[in-house]
Amino acid sequence: QVQLVESGGGLVQPGGSLRLSCAASARIFSIYAMNWYRQAPGKQRELIVITTSGGTTNYADSVKGRFTISRDNAKNTVYLQMNSLKPEDTAVYYCNAHGGALGNYWGQGTQVTVSS
Repeated sequence: QVQLVESGGGLVQPGGSLRLSCAASARIFSIYAMNWYRQAPGKQRELIVITTSGGTTNYADSVKGRFTISRDNAKNTVYLQMNSLKPEDTAVYYCNAHGGALGNYWGQGTQVTVSS
């Protein structure tokens, strides 16, 4: 069983930045794809960043050029740096570890609100 704990959400003004963290309970980055999703009120959960176990990363068009995923293997932590935030980025952000047959795990979510 893998546990994921997110942190770093909050209230930020448009144009501001936040960094989300996702701490895993085990060394899984070499095996699991680590992804970030978000879900805005009344909308479906949206996949915004995929990073494979091999390090290949893909971003949704909605965040490309503004968001950056990184990871610290020593700390078993994945980060999502979010810059130039817009009101439409307001959502609950979820960390996901996808390991195929090994399992699929979710964090509890962290709220990001972009508002003046």
